[in-house]
Amino acid sequence: MAKPPKFTDELLDELDEFLMSNDAPDDCMQISDLDGFLTGIVVGPELIMPSEWVPIIWQGDEPNFEDEEQAEHIVGIIVARYNEIIHQLDEEPDAFAPIFLTAPGGVTIAADWAEGFMDAFGLRPDAWDPLLQDENEAYLMGPIMAFLHDKDGKPLVDGTTEEMATIMEESAGAIPHVIKEIYDFWKARRGIANDNSRAFGTKVGRNDPCPCGSGKKYKRCCGAN
Repeated sequence: MAKPPKFTDELLDELDEFLMSNDAPDDCMQISDLDGFLTGIVVGPELIMPSEWVPIIWQGDEPNFEDEEQAEHIVGIIVARYNEIIHQLDEEPDAFAPIFLTAPGGVTIAADWAEGFMDAFGLRPDAWDPLLQDENEAYLMGPIMAFLHDKDGKPLVDGTTEEMATIMEESAGAIPHVIKEIYDFWKARRGIANDNSRAFGTKVGRNDPCPCGSGKKYKRCCGAN
């Protein structure tokens, strides 16, 4: 697999268009929840390899890629965003901006992003316990949890319509800041060998799972001659 490109607004639009197209699985992640998912993978307590998390993007189905070149290109864009998140949190934290949706009237919608983040959380829920049980740092999950619902569909945060609107606005604004703090919390506790601050995409072994998420070995999928 070629080195992923630098993530740009043009590539963001291209990825968004593909995820909404008929070539993507019907239930696959869309751009905002995908961004939350990638962020959760990056900032979480353990390194998770693309071979595990890429298939989750497609939600159990396979994209209808035109050919090997398109498969590598689309997955390369996803990996480019993953790598950009790492770079920004390490080198340019003020530049980190979650990809939120915007409703008519300019209202920010962060619920999809938060749900994507929690999909990443769900891959290693027990490993997150040290943060959740830290009396000084557990609050960092608050702005993300503000957008979630319980199993019965009831919001985890309650209030009047006006209060909820204020909470949602303030929580969305706080997410970039708490993400940096969560990232630093776990980075300080990880060893070098298990550091999430590792860019992916420069090389895929022929016997490795294909990064397109098909579940096949790379040599029998996108790497086939």
